[in-house]
Amino acid sequence: MAYRPLDETTVIDYIISRPSMKQVFAGFDALSVNEVGDGNLNLVFIVQNDAAPAESVVLKQALPYLRVAGDSWPLTRERMRYETQALLKHNELAPGLAPTVYDWDDEMSIVIMENLAEHEIMRKGLVARNRYPHFADHISTFLVNSLFFTSDLYLTGPEKKLLAAKFVNEQLRKLQEDFVYTNPYMESPENNWNPLVDAEVQAVRSDAELKMAIAEMKLAYMTHAEALIHADLHTGSIMLNERDTRVIDPEFGFFGPMAYDIGAVLQNLVLNFLSHYGHTPDRAERESYQAYLLDMIGDIWRQFARKFDETWAANNRGELVPAKYWDFPNGQEAFAAYRQRFIHNLLQEVAGHGGVKFLRRMMGIVSVWDLTSIEDLKKRAVAERLAIHIGRRWLMERKSVNSIDDLTGIVREETMGVME
Repeated sequence: MAYRPLDETTVIDYIISRPSMKQVFAGFDALSVNEVGDGNLNLVFIVQNDAAPAESVVLKQALPYLRVAGDSWPLTRERMRYETQALLKHNELAPGLAPTVYDWDDEMSIVIMENLAEHEIMRKGLVARNRYPHFADHISTFLVNSLFFTSDLYLTGPEKKLLAAKFVNEQLRKLQEDFVYTNPYMESPENNWNPLVDAEVQAVRSDAELKMAIAEMKLAYMTHAEALIHADLHTGSIMLNERDTRVIDPEFGFFGPMAYDIGAVLQNLVLNFLSHYGHTPDRAERESYQAYLLDMIGDIWRQFARKFDETWAANNRGELVPAKYWDFPNGQEAFAAYRQRFIHNLLQEVAGHGGVKFLRRMMGIVSVWDLTSIEDLKKRAVAERLAIHIGRRWLMERKSVNSIDDLTGIVREETMGVME
């Protein structure tokens, strides 16, 4: 079938044409379709059997351009293959923490997957001050499994290189290099920011030390092919409820720095923390939820560090430091010390990449709904200024970070006394 973009009038016929859908739908006579895509890249439809509403799927199709910028910004449809490969790998390595894939059509750039009808986008749930008691456990497990088991800590050299060759993802990597690490900090036509923080934006653009630090993190992003990373793991790419968590939308996936994914999760939680200066006027309610978010950030990192260390100790089959490498007196103690040094360095890189991502969201092409949904620009500016200050400090102070408390401490210091 030659490629053509689907719409609400053609999706059902396409579903009926796919043999795999007979395993999902008992019949095709009562199918309905609803376009729900509000993302930056793709078309997204929910198809449901109205005669048996539990039978439903999500169909996602890549367009040949960047949707947020329009057809003036061409983009390869190959990204849907990368997304499907990443979803399948995530299902293999972290079962139950990604949606199930039912079908994949390379020619049409379509993936059909599980509809998470009982889940909500985390970003919106956080703005509504919902609480997720299992999220720290779930996301730390996802991060450990997806990163460790695709790295040189677990894979042999040939295994790692063959897997990495399947995730070149050159165009979406280029987008992130430009939109996260370069364009926001100079004149570029797609940039957008709240005019009330223009002074802060211009200060970032003219800060030589800061821009050198950003360039250092960009170099790490471009060259540190440590593991298969999601590369867009914000709270809009997580669907969950009180019991279950799923990571979605890994179309940016490639072999990059582990710290990028971890930093994205933690930084997005801080952005939500800041958004409540606009969304939650009641001080007691706001402070209670903000404290919950900072506790969550600490829990995620501590659980990640513990699980990563335990997983590495139990699965040291990779070629970086094979078991025989530590075959000497006190070798196991040295191996444990090396693991802790690795995790400590990883936290410092989390601070660096997370810091850059704070800045890009305040002055680049795409902000976050947590903040853009604050209609009062003055209240929104309060959160945005704080994000810029926190991001700068995470980045510039990264080499002195020794614990997650140092990063949450920066958030506390920068927000002390705000809107009392």
